[in-house]
Amino acid sequence: MITISKDKSKLQIAVIHQYLTESYWGKGRSIEAVQKTIDHCLCYGVYLEGKQIGFARIATDYTVFAYLMDVFILPKFQGKGYSKQLMQTLINDAELETCTVWMLKTSDAHGLYEQFGFTDLKNPTKVMERLL
Repeated sequence: MITISKDKSKLQIAVIHQYLTESYWGKGRSIEAVQKTIDHCLCYGVYLEGKQIGFARIATDYTVFAYLMDVFILPKFQGKGYSKQLMQTLINDAELETCTVWMLKTSDAHGLYEQFGFTDLKNPTKVMERLL
């Protein structure tokens, strides 16, 4: 049985950093950058027998907007429903209950996120981005 916690003191930064630098979206991210993202976001650690096996973070104003990032379950623990439990926990977090706009970017996990109400942009011409 897994536990999911928002206690940042439990996060195992080395585990998070290693996974992110091997992911398609986090290549090249330094451990200092990972720590900075954790410091400035709402974070969820996923644990099995005290060891971190997953993670997610949300950049949010806790009122209107929540942007979901860096969601993962370590490969050897995938396929057991843990990502669904993580998603259920974060979308039902009382701290975020007034957030009416949730966003994320993904290249390969559409099926997971669709189960929790995420869709393609309804009005893509209203969304802009600045990439550097």
